[in-house]
Amino acid sequence: MDFEYVSLYQRDMHNKCCNGRAWCVKDICGIICAAMTWFLIFFAEFVVMAVILLPSQYPVYKTINSVIFNILSFLAISSHLRTMFSDPGAVPKGNATKEMIQQLGFKEGQVFFKCPKCCSIKPERAHHCSVCQRCIRKMDHHCPWVNNCVGESNQKYFVLFTLYIALISIHAMFLTVNQFAQCIKHEWKECSTFSPPATVILLLFLTFEALLFAVFTLIMLGTQMNAIWNDETGIEQLKKEEARWVRKSKWKSIQAVFGRFSIGWFSPFTKPLIKSKLDRNFYSV
Repeated sequence: MDFEYVSLYQRDMHNKCCNGRAWCVKDICGIICAAMTWFLIFFAEFVVMAVILLPSQYPVYKTINSVIFNILSFLAISSHLRTMFSDPGAVPKGNATKEMIQQLGFKEGQVFFKCPKCCSIKPERAHHCSVCQRCIRKMDHHCPWVNNCVGESNQKYFVLFTLYIALISIHAMFLTVNQFAQCIKHEWKECSTFSPPATVILLLFLTFEALLFAVFTLIMLGTQMNAIWNDETGIEQLKKEEARWVRKSKWKSIQAVFGRFSIGWFSPFTKPLIKSKLDRNFYSV
């Protein structure tokens, strides 16, 4: 359906904070999960730097791995924050009024879908999220670890979050195994500023955390890329919905999420220009 742009008379402030500049889902479970994510990242940072790298007697090894791990950690946290505080593609709440429908130029007998839960006109491929209490364009799923939906406008950041968490997890496992080997070789002398029992406990916790997160995020990364590649969201796959939309080519599907190929693909600070009719019409907040 092709619509003209219609502006809202009142700014939609639902799930908004910082005077409407940021998207904030007020879900206690999601907030706890997001806080746990930050804690686990900072725990890994502490063990890698304080237990493994800073006490190392090899300057080149210490410097190179410190730079790599800290850059990846910074990108992982930045991607998480962008996913969490970005509007995933919410449809304006309560836009299905008689006056607005008339302004949208619907012809008599023309069919459109209305969400009974948030009283919104649902664009194609939108689904209602019971946690966000909104209809989300191209909703993939609601992820408690980022306390937000993954949808049309923030899927890139979520993919980058899973990518960078997987990379720092693999890097942490490499550093941990190497540290165990060095400590055993030197009989636990001068391998850490902590006592041998404390060092073993911290390294074991980091190994378990890194292995768990590496497996989880690699699976998530794979499912996300598969969904993007096939131009089908996770919820559409789960519900086995018949494709009523025109599927994009695989390359166009990737560009719809990440934009034109550039170094910006890997940056959580660049936003892809989504050239979609939905971004020029009433469905955009």
